[in-house]
Amino acid sequence: MTISHEQADWFKQTFDQLTDNMEKAVLGKRHVVRLALTCLLSEGHILLEDFPGTGKTMLARALANTVQGSHARIQFTPDLLPSDVTGVTVYDQHKGTFEFHPGPIFHTIVLA
Repeated sequence: MTISHEQADWFKQTFDQLTDNMEKAVLGKRHVVRLALTCLLSEGHILLEDFPGTGKTMLARALANTVQGSHARIQFTPDLLPSDVTGVTVYDQHKGTFEFHPGPIFHTIVLA
C-alpha cells in the first residue's frame, strides 16, 4: 500500500494536532504523548510505569478525550472480582428483568 504526499502531510498535521491537544493537559511530556498516540494508532497496548503523581491518569484521560472516547480506571486490589472488570447483570424488581451494567473494560481507554 502506498500513500501520496498529500496523505502523509494530512497525517502529520492531524498527528501534531492530536499531540498539541493532549499537551494542554499533560505538560512537558511531548515524547510520552507521541508514544501513547503511536501506540493507539497501531492498535497496541502501552505500559506506563512511573512514580505516583507524574500524570499517568491525566495522560489516559487526555488521550480518551482527544479521540472522543471514554476512559475508566481499574484498581487492582486483592479483593478484585472478575465482575468488577467485565460488569454484572442485576435483576430489576420493578421491571422484572435483568439489566447488564458494563464494567470498565468496555471503555475506549482503560487505566489499570
